[in-house]
Amino acid sequence: MAMRDRLLPALLLAAVALPAGAQDLLIRAGHVLDVDTGRMLAGRDILVRDGRVASIAASADAVDPGLRVLDWSTLTVVPGLMDMHTHLADEGPYGDPATPLRSNAARDAFIGARNARATLQAGFTTVRDVGVYRGFADVQLRDAINAGLVPGPRMSVAGTYVTVTGGGGEITRLPAGTEVPVIFRRGVADNEAEVRRRVNEILDAGADFIKVIATGAVLADGTEPGQSEYTEAEIRAAVEEAGRRGRFVAAHAHGAEGIKRAVRAGARSIEHGSLIDDEAIALMKQHGTFLVADIYNGDYIDSVGRRDGWSAEILRKNLDTTEAQREGFRKAVAAGVNIAYGTDSGVYPHGDNARQFAYMVHYGMTPLQAIRAATLESARLLRKEKELGSIAPGKLADLVALACDPLADIARLQQVRGVVKAGVPVALD
Repeated sequence: MAMRDRLLPALLLAAVALPAGAQDLLIRAGHVLDVDTGRMLAGRDILVRDGRVASIAASADAVDPGLRVLDWSTLTVVPGLMDMHTHLADEGPYGDPATPLRSNAARDAFIGARNARATLQAGFTTVRDVGVYRGFADVQLRDAINAGLVPGPRMSVAGTYVTVTGGGGEITRLPAGTEVPVIFRRGVADNEAEVRRRVNEILDAGADFIKVIATGAVLADGTEPGQSEYTEAEIRAAVEEAGRRGRFVAAHAHGAEGIKRAVRAGARSIEHGSLIDDEAIALMKQHGTFLVADIYNGDYIDSVGRRDGWSAEILRKNLDTTEAQREGFRKAVAAGVNIAYGTDSGVYPHGDNARQFAYMVHYGMTPLQAIRAATLESARLLRKEKELGSIAPGKLADLVALACDPLADIARLQQVRGVVKAGVPVALD
């Protein structure tokens, strides 16, 4: 092992203040949102033991003197929030496609630690990280968080992108003669046999699920969001190999045909869904496929991209997809499609994840539906609804304290006053 690799964990420990271990805890909450019923419960004591919710009861005067008490009696408590489309282990946002190649593994580790901390402090206690350019950097960040080396959300990771050569998961628009190291191309596959091989290699390296780039991308020059890049059979090959090992496929798909191919092939979620049509919506409803649509992101790309001189192609594709995606989202909500919360954090700054809630309400959801998308529905997408997604006895004690009722003002989800992850209070800046 290289000296740098041996020193990195120690450097991270020295650089980050670590939270104390889980202990029994009593949280005195002014109000608690029961996302299962939609009721706001006044004056509740939440007892936490071994990192899990032991009980929720009306506040009592008497308190076990041996318990640590967290006074949130003036605050509203909601379940830990969940973002199903993040890129914590990559640098971003940026307009220069060569940016990842100018970094190195050690620097990327520190960037990932910074991003993870910001995300956790924003109230997002669980994320799905849907791919990195430097292969398996997300696996390493997940493991560092689990080991207590850095603070961050609970991570489910894709490892890398399964993408065609030169496709939406590649680093494109590079100067002639630029050599891209193999670590950035670990998921490149151009036929069914290669897809199957790559899926197994990615899972062997520690990924929790597979991310397939089914269409072109907004942020990859030389590709078109509406153009399919994999056949239905090739996507099905990924689904079959992942399923054989108890895992699932998330499909990046902007174009309607790419969405339909991925749904018919058995993908568990469609990422973006920007150019979705009525047939694709009906198909998703029929198959129970989740839509994870980053409907805030287009505004950030347009404003910052123009300010910072991002490529004309990226800005054009962003305009082509932003409003179409939002109208498709509205239709999907009305049709009853499964919708989980996902923002594409990393394209915009980490820690701003809650900005999207207001957009989801504007485009057809009630505030409760939007919160459920980031709690109950995201837990279902991960197949972890017995562990996560609500404040209930037996579930992990992931809790967020807010200054005001988010059902009355969804923007209050950006005003986090306290976070607990698995029973451990999180230090806020």
